[in-house]
Order: sequence, then C-alpha cells, then structure tokens
Amino acid sequence: MVRYRHSAERRGAMAVFLCIMLVPLLAAVALAVDYGYIMYIQASMQRVADQAALAGVRDLVPNPDGSQDVEAVRATVQDYILMNTDDRFQIDVADIEIGRYDPETIYQSVDLLQTGIFDTVRVHFRRDDTTNQSVSFFLARMFGHDIANVSVTSAAVLQKAQLLPEGSDILPIAIPIDTWNVAQQSVPWTIYGDGQIYDEYGNQLNGNWGTVDIGSASNSNSDIKDQILNGLRQSDLDMLYQYNLISTTDHIDSQAPMWVNGDTGLSAGMKSSVQEVHGHTKLIPIYDVSNGANGGQLDIHIINWGVVEVIDSTWNGGQNSSITVRKAYMFDGDLRPNPDLSNFVEIIDAAYTSPVLVQ
Repeated sequence: MVRYRHSAERRGAMAVFLCIMLVPLLAAVALAVDYGYIMYIQASMQRVADQAALAGVRDLVPNPDGSQDVEAVRATVQDYILMNTDDRFQIDVADIEIGRYDPETIYQSVDLLQTGIFDTVRVHFRRDDTTNQSVSFFLARMFGHDIANVSVTSAAVLQKAQLLPEGSDILPIAIPIDTWNVAQQSVPWTIYGDGQIYDEYGNQLNGNWGTVDIGSASNSNSDIKDQILNGLRQSDLDMLYQYNLISTTDHIDSQAPMWVNGDTGLSAGMKSSVQEVHGHTKLIPIYDVSNGANGGQLDIHIINWGVVEVIDSTWNGGQNSSITVRKAYMFDGDLRPNPDLSNFVEIIDAAYTSPVLVQ
C-alpha cells in the first residue's frame, strides 16, 4: 500500500508539472511559427521593394534637355507593388524618395540631395495599418498578440558607365573637346562634310570633326555603317588590342586615351545608316589633339566619350552634307559601370547603365 501511494503521488506531481509547462511550451511553439511567418512576409516584401526601386530608377534617365519626370517614377513604383503583391498592396507617395545620392557618403549612408540630376529611388514598403493591413498572427493570438507591423526599405541607384564592350551603341565620329565643352545640353549643332562644325545659329565653332576607325585602321564604309547600326563589334575590339591601343579584348576603357586613324568628310555610303538612327542616342569619341596630317594619315587622340542624340542629316555632297546632333543622356545596359559609386570623374558623362541596390 505504501508503494502504491508513492507511485500515485509521483504521477500526480508529473501531471501538475506538465500542465505548468504546457503554457510556456505552447507559447514557444506559437512564437516559432509566427516568427517564421513574419520573416517570410518580410523577405517577400523586401523582394518586391527591391524590384520596385530598380524599376523606378530606370525611369530617371533624363530627357535630352536634362528634365526628369519624377511623377512617372513614382507611378512606376506604385504600379509595380500593386501588380506584384497577392493582396494588391499600395504605397504612399511620401514613401517614395527620389534624389541624387551624395558620392561622399554613399558607402556610409544613402543621403539624397535635391540638386543636379536625380539618380536614386528609395522605397519604404509598409504593412502597419497606415497604408496596408498589418500582418496577422496565427497562434500568438492565444496570448493576446493579434498583429505585427512590418516595414522594409530599398534604395537603387543608376550606375555611371565607364567601359564600352561589344554591342555598345557608338557613332564613329570624333568631336574636339573644346567644342564638346561649350556645347549646351540639348542645343543642336551641325557637323559638315568639310569637317567644320556650326552651332544652331550658323556660327562656326572651333575645331574640326572627323570619322574615326574604331577597330581596323583600314575600316571601310561598310564597317562604319555596321558600327552605326549595330554598335561596337568584337572584331573591332580584337583589332584595337592587336594595335596595343586597349589592354583587353573585352572592352574599351573610356578613361584610357588612344590614338586612332581618322578622316574628315561624310561619305555618301553612310547615308542610309545615319538616317536609320535619327532620334537615337549614341556614344561619340571626344579628342583633344590630332597629328595635323591630311587624308588617311590623320591620327586623332581620343580622351573620352560623350552621349549625343542624332537629330537629322542632309546628303547633298561634299560640304553640303551634314549631321545634326545634340548632347543627350542615355541608358544602355550593355555598358559597364565604374564600380566605385563615389567616383564621378572616371565615367562617361550622361551615360547610365544597369542600376544597383545600395540599401
């Protein structure tokens, strides 16, 4: 009888102990389940915010005159979040920040400046009952916790281009640096078949322009036409490397000067290709000096590249043939960026390439 009584007492004590432990055990299970669910929701929101920021920042590429439609950027972000969430979530305009990142602090914090050309979009995506419904718990409701507020932030910037790989959209016509520096954004200027350059008012500008052989020193009209229509070719890179003008067959570094063969004049063989790219943006080489020779002996020293829009062209022979261009901006995902976001010097001015997340 004594042993029976001790055994029953032990079983009773164990039952009481299990009852006492059941509450924290259920709480731990509830916490694990709901915490995992919150982490899943947060990761899903982060993916959507990241892609919305990347989609929006693409729309920041300026018009030729430098204007930017920030309302279109906000609309792109809002539409992306609406269309890519199961519950068609919304985002407040105030939660979409647009500006120019500060290159001096970009690796410490993403500070947005409201001057210059904007290149950054920051998105705050919230589920906190202000814009979108908070996240509901499952098991934690048993312990008085019904909802959780979840928010994520993502920022994307447009990278500045530096390297020209195969496929880069080029116009193999070199412009003198002095002409380039005085040309105003979006103001047309015309290059004529005799090598002269005139502004929109018919005033002659200093310096001459010329077609250049980006590739073989014996580029034919068909080569130049192909480059205008289809961009930089691998064969061009191979030849430049063979001439020791570039350090790799993979790309042209816009910041590495090189001497190339040039020629003044517009060949009638270029007509169809130039006409086909009216309204297109192209990269053109910029040079500082030439060797002063004539004809096929002319060599030009390229020191950088710029972005122009091809506006129009005329083909009346000799000096009466012309191409009208203006400084512009471009986005080309084929271009390679300068990976240092704090470097605003070793870049192709006004040329943007694939955006990148920074927050």
